[in-house]
Amino acid sequence: MTNYGFVIDNRKCIGCHACTVACKSEHDVPIGVNRTYVKYIETGTYPNSGREFSVQRCNHCEDAPCVSICPTTALFTRDDGIVDFDSDRCIGCKSCMQACPYDALYIDPNTSTAAKCNYCAHRVENSYEPACVIVCPTEAIISGDLDDPESNIAMIISEHTVTVRKPDSGAKPNVFYIETSPEMLDPLAAPPQSTGVWTDQEGGVGHFASQAQALLHAHGYGDRMKDVDEENARRVYDTPDKGVLWGWEVSTYIWTKAIAAGTYLAAMLYWLAFGGDISGILLPVLGISLGFLALTGFLLVYDLDRPERFLYVLLRPNWESWLVKGAYILGAYSAVLIASLTVVWFDLGENWLAWLAYAGIPLALLTGVYTAWLLNQAVAREAWRSKWLAPQFAAETLLAGVCVLVLLSEEMLVWVIVAAVALAVLAAHQRRTIREPQLVPLS
Repeated sequence: MTNYGFVIDNRKCIGCHACTVACKSEHDVPIGVNRTYVKYIETGTYPNSGREFSVQRCNHCEDAPCVSICPTTALFTRDDGIVDFDSDRCIGCKSCMQACPYDALYIDPNTSTAAKCNYCAHRVENSYEPACVIVCPTEAIISGDLDDPESNIAMIISEHTVTVRKPDSGAKPNVFYIETSPEMLDPLAAPPQSTGVWTDQEGGVGHFASQAQALLHAHGYGDRMKDVDEENARRVYDTPDKGVLWGWEVSTYIWTKAIAAGTYLAAMLYWLAFGGDISGILLPVLGISLGFLALTGFLLVYDLDRPERFLYVLLRPNWESWLVKGAYILGAYSAVLIASLTVVWFDLGENWLAWLAYAGIPLALLTGVYTAWLLNQAVAREAWRSKWLAPQFAAETLLAGVCVLVLLSEEMLVWVIVAAVALAVLAAHQRRTIREPQLVPLS
């Protein structure tokens, strides 16, 4: 079976950007975003200094995390190994951008959908090579079938020592580099800076321009000459950063979701497990849970770059994605809440409420926790790959619920204040959980 890939020969690359220009021309890529580009780093100090070039792009991984996390199958792996995309199915959730270890995807500012290198699939299907391969003046980019031992690319790989970027990601990339330094492969070895070769880079691109400042403040500002005097590698040319992809909308929805799930969860456990009396607060508990769940749904849709397509998650689902599983969990949990509210409103008896709770308790727990498993799928963000994320979200959900119950129970003022402060601290903590991992450069 055909399995297309690339070899980037860094011995030959002269940093001319012909590949970038050819790609933009071939695919009509908008200004400010790139499917392929050249990154520059410098090492040493004059006269013992050096500059290295390296082509960056989609790695057409065998186990592509962007494909697994995409909720609408807008990203898919073809039979020939090319990871392609269908912009007509994309909802602009940015989850693929969080999952890609190579920072290869972007949101097209014209269509508000995800895009990336697709190996010039339209050319390959007609027996042409990708545009970047054709235009490279030094033949530093080699394409071909990795599984054909007689192909040029397979023979080059067999004859040379090659490396890949971020092998620990588990993505199994199909872009191989010849004579690339560790500093070029590791984005943290040469982090983004506030200055570059030809111009200052102090902003992001498109929808996230205002967010990109955060990364530069975290990594780039300071004494430029002090950096030059150090022996560390320096990033001197790169593309604009994409910024914080999931901002306040996502961290807020995690907080509202914790309240929506935790309030019902804590109340039902208090009633069924400990025999507590919740008759006086039952209606507010269900109202708060349903209200915050509705707010969660609004924030989820509001964060999409193509919000009018939000139903694609349900109608065109990729069942590997926790975005899809989460959507159905939210739907099932909301059904339990509505049914419970109906039972209480029409006074149909506690037995019905208890039976609903046996389904509602696990659904509430799943509602609070499923985002942790979604973040686990975003393998590009190392902090989100922690196995402790799910227990953390479960504890935060229960904490949020207990705090709301304290606010409803008319306890002493001091406990009300403690509960309110705890909810505020929880919101700030969840904001850091979402924001800070996105400040780490990926390429």
